[in-house]
Amino acid sequence: MLMLGASIICATALGAQAPKADSAAKTAVSQAKDAAPSAYVGGDVCATCHDEVSKKFEGNPHTKLAAQHGQPGVNCEGCHGPGGAHVDGGGDVTKIFNPAKATAKEVDARCLTCHAGAHPNFDRSPHAKAAVSCISCHDIHSSKEEPLLKASQPTLCFQCHTDVKPAFSMPFHHRVNEGLVKCTDCHDVHGTFGNNNLKSTADQNMICTKCHTEVRGPYVYEHAAVKAEGCLACHTPHGSQNARLLNMPNINTLCNQCHSPVSAGTVHGMNAGSAELAPCIDCHTMVHGSNLNAAFLK
Repeated sequence: MLMLGASIICATALGAQAPKADSAAKTAVSQAKDAAPSAYVGGDVCATCHDEVSKKFEGNPHTKLAAQHGQPGVNCEGCHGPGGAHVDGGGDVTKIFNPAKATAKEVDARCLTCHAGAHPNFDRSPHAKAAVSCISCHDIHSSKEEPLLKASQPTLCFQCHTDVKPAFSMPFHHRVNEGLVKCTDCHDVHGTFGNNNLKSTADQNMICTKCHTEVRGPYVYEHAAVKAEGCLACHTPHGSQNARLLNMPNINTLCNQCHSPVSAGTVHGMNAGSAELAPCIDCHTMVHGSNLNAAFLK
């Protein structure tokens, strides 16, 4: 009996020390998964108080996508959790998950219970680390933009990235403001292993050459700078005051960052590459690479 009593006391003590959930988001998700069917009230009950929101949700991609696969659509409780306690409490706001009142981490955890497969790198993204949650960019109930964005690109992106916006007003720029190029053509806003959320590819230059096919290659004679440093070694991607989005106004100065020895009495002669002389590309026309000449001559 004494041993049995001691065991009961120890079990009680250990139970009292059980760790709490890591976050409110994990707790909410767990409760939603484990909730008994009676805890759910259905979207029709939600609509009795939230009729305006409910009507907007009828054309929501979440509902349409699920219906295409012969399954019931995602309703209110798919994101907000079971509403039984909320209804029984007369609309008690503490008994339901409200993304507007939750932290960014809690919101992201709730969305990623379904979207983790599509966005596996979101937690490591600069957006997640800066507490820019899913609902910072997406209007979950309804939106005229795809995919449920609060505003169209680039307006939405420029709300935070004000430092980048002026570049697209430069004399030479990618035509983002004109609607011909989108931020997401080059960036994966949900996170990548690259810098600045650049889309990851086997060849990082493919981000550029998928559009600029005329310089894609492969070439018999490759320009080392293109292979090693990539397009950004010579070009500024958003906008520039220089033609061809070059990093420098003078082509010879740009080339001399790597090729300065050509002015030391070589075949080019003294002062070769000077801004006073003909541009390097007058002769070395195939600067991205060549199939005919190792010096990239025509």
